Amino acid sequence: MASKNVMVRFSDGRKYPQLGLGTWKSKPGEVSQAVKDAIDIGYRHIDCAFVYGNEKEVGDAITEKIKEGVVKREELFITSKLWNTFHRPDLVRGALMKSLQNLNLDYLDLYLIHWPQAYKEDGELFPVDESGKIQFSDVDYVDTWKALEPLQAEGLIRSLGVSNFNSRQLDRVLESASIKPVVNQVECHPYLVQKKLKEFCAARGVLLAAYSPLGSPDRPWAKPDDPRLLDDPRLKEIADRLGRTVAQVLIRYQLERGNIVLPKSVTRSRIESNFAVMDFQLSKDDLELIDSFDCNGRFVPMTASLGHKHHPFENDAF
Repeated sequence: MASKNVMVRFSDGRKYPQLGLGTWKSKPGEVSQAVKDAIDIGYRHIDCAFVYGNEKEVGDAITEKIKEGVVKREELFITSKLWNTFHRPDLVRGALMKSLQNLNLDYLDLYLIHWPQAYKEDGELFPVDESGKIQFSDVDYVDTWKALEPLQAEGLIRSLGVSNFNSRQLDRVLESASIKPVVNQVECHPYLVQKKLKEFCAARGVLLAAYSPLGSPDRPWAKPDDPRLLDDPRLKEIADRLGRTVAQVLIRYQLERGNIVLPKSVTRSRIESNFAVMDFQLSKDDLELIDSFDCNGRFVPMTASLGHKHHPFENDAF
């Protein structure tokens, strides 16, 4: 099946599918089939990260679909992310090469600094002290960015970006970068609309990519009484009127805002349903109503990093 995806254009001139498959929390034993199903359905954008621990299975699925002739490598757009323990400039290349090895690829279409805060190097991905507190590193993410730029020049990365950076942090990168970030991937959904950050990014030629667009209901730290975006009666009312699912409304909401959107599922029927969002639109009234749900409701606060000087959510930056 040919991809029906809408393409967006990065500031570096490259095009990227606006709708992708997220793979965060997709378990080993499930993610490979999910990626194969997604490619068969028409997805061409797969969002990965080293810390998800499933890149090799994603890579196996990609390799299989290329071998089958379902898709060519140049038709796929694969994103991965540099984890917090590899921010030190001398570790950046090795981390990228490990992701490429896992994914069985010669290059990544997009590589992001996963978070601005660095963790202690040369050990566990979540290094902790005796009390269980994450051990920090003081590496500056600007130095990390400078170590990434030559890797793009070598052709190992097509485009570069960041993830979970606030406005001040993004500005610091932009001020010193020879190669500008094209994307800032952040949590974004109707409870966390990110209006100010989106406007800030747009003014600087940076696209917003929305992770957890469905509210990440399977996040491991969710409490039983936490609000569930997919159960919001106001969204259900819109979905029922349009003959759509709430998930489809949430994905369409991001597309119409011009954001890249990364819904995650390992269930084929949901992967298919999440892709079937190009044949309807939300009205201006619907969009304004959904915008009004914003309550700074962050589902992924990264509390393990609280106290780090580069934690993105601890100051008045947006």
